Amino acid sequence: MPDGWQWDRTLFRGSAAYYDQGRLPYAPGFADRLAETLGLDRRGRLLDVGCGPGTVTLALAGHFAEVVGVDPDPDMLAEARHRARRIGVDNVHWVEARAEDLPADLGVFRAVLFAQSFHWTDRDRVAATVLDMLVPGGAFVHMSDHKEPPARPAPLPHPTPPFERIRALVRDYLGEVRRAGQGVLVNGTPGREDLVLARAGFEGFQRLIVPAGEVVERSADDVVAWVFSRSDSAPHLFGDRRDEFEHDLRGVLRDASPDGVFAERLPDTEIMLWRKPSVA
Repeated sequence: MPDGWQWDRTLFRGSAAYYDQGRLPYAPGFADRLAETLGLDRRGRLLDVGCGPGTVTLALAGHFAEVVGVDPDPDMLAEARHRARRIGVDNVHWVEARAEDLPADLGVFRAVLFAQSFHWTDRDRVAATVLDMLVPGGAFVHMSDHKEPPARPAPLPHPTPPFERIRALVRDYLGEVRRAGQGVLVNGTPGREDLVLARAGFEGFQRLIVPAGEVVERSADDVVAWVFSRSDSAPHLFGDRRDEFEHDLRGVLRDASPDGVFAERLPDTEIMLWRKPSVA
């Protein structure tokens, strides 16, 4: 887990309702690219750990016989169930649990996926557990936005959201050290997943970059939703100053774009894969 930090149930409290509107999607085609790489054939099972409102779970559901989404936040799971019903996905089972609760009698899987969630866990413990939950040759999948922007990005048709000013405003309200639930992240969240997975016994590392780059328009409401969808600016953190914060946030956005229209370029999606050794 992040140094000096302990998980608690308020990590994303109040954020679930803002995910759909606030978060940018993963790169189009990421599900097909992953399916091709893993040779998926609508058989076997997928476990999505820290599934949130089911964004990745539902995108991949058609490539497996059964999918299980696990998350400790009941509001996230409520959003996921609503999405599944809305789009007619019926091969998904939702479980309220932490990664540290695994294996939780969930059985074995062809792939276990963490989409921007592994860093919140006791990674060595969870990686060792996941190894036991995979079939021989099964895949540990780590997904995130690709952090490297294009070398020479083309101009955008509208201003980008003023991210630095937004971060400064959050610090004014919540303090200089990044908040996370009831605790703080003094040193941020950890990386070097490769070392963690090697210690657990995984092998055969692969890295995929799924290109995106499309330009999307974002309204002021979209940017406000993005802020409240984040763990470090979840609505509950502002207490009785939440409305005051939102008022000031919208003022920052009006200064940056008086007509309330912003533009962002969708980031590429990075997928990292490791395999459980096959039985000889």
